[in-house]
Amino acid sequence: MPVQIPDDSDFSSFKDQCLSPDGWISRYNKGGVTVWCREEESRSVQKLKMRIVCKDVTAETLYDVLHDTSYRRKWDTNMIDTYDIGRLTANADIGYYSWRCPSPLKNRDFVTMRSWLPLGNDYLIINYSVKHPQHPPKKDYVRAVSLLTGYLIQSNGANCSTLYYLTQVDPRGSLPKWVVNRVSQFVAPKAMRKIYKASLKYPDWKRKHNPNLKPWMFPEQNSLPCINVSELTLQRADSLENIDESGLSEEKTQHSDDEET
Repeated sequence: MPVQIPDDSDFSSFKDQCLSPDGWISRYNKGGVTVWCREEESRSVQKLKMRIVCKDVTAETLYDVLHDTSYRRKWDTNMIDTYDIGRLTANADIGYYSWRCPSPLKNRDFVTMRSWLPLGNDYLIINYSVKHPQHPPKKDYVRAVSLLTGYLIQSNGANCSTLYYLTQVDPRGSLPKWVVNRVSQFVAPKAMRKIYKASLKYPDWKRKHNPNLKPWMFPEQNSLPCINVSELTLQRADSLENIDESGLSEEKTQHSDDEET
């Protein structure tokens, strides 16, 4: 299936999903973080939405933090590796991301097309999985599928912002129920707080690390190789390995950094 670069209607639809309360069930609401879930037709593919109000952080700073791959290595402790593969347009690229799953689950990775759009006081970043011929599934990882994942950042004045994160991912496997519950109760809230804390520290860090380098804002700074969209195809979940991890018990896991204390 051919790949299409998101247009204004796709960004508008994503924003509507972030802001609309219809059909969402609250699973967590504590310490300024709210998590909602929306079970789709397939029980293995859950759609989650999160929101956090970030005081003392501008919308632009949040936007920079979510784009800055170098800084992500400082705060995203669940990340194993990430790198940019190439650019499609001034506001769309292809990237790789691998994620450390709670033991004893297998780690997951993704190849996604990411697109972004500053829109007035809002900033949007969305991605979905694609297939790139030079980046096939790797040994020791389960190639998961992002059906739709992204961020909406809204400015709440001079020095305050609200971050929404919406994700619908097919993990390519039958996960035990405790994992699904732990994601909404621990992993998701912790991830949102991590982004907030990282954003508070980012201005000082950026002043010391290529302060003027922001290719997501200034396309002329982007040195990635160009990719033609015709080289890509949509990553269909049914073409990937599907593993059954539903029998793995929580007692066997090692509590990692994704858990609230």
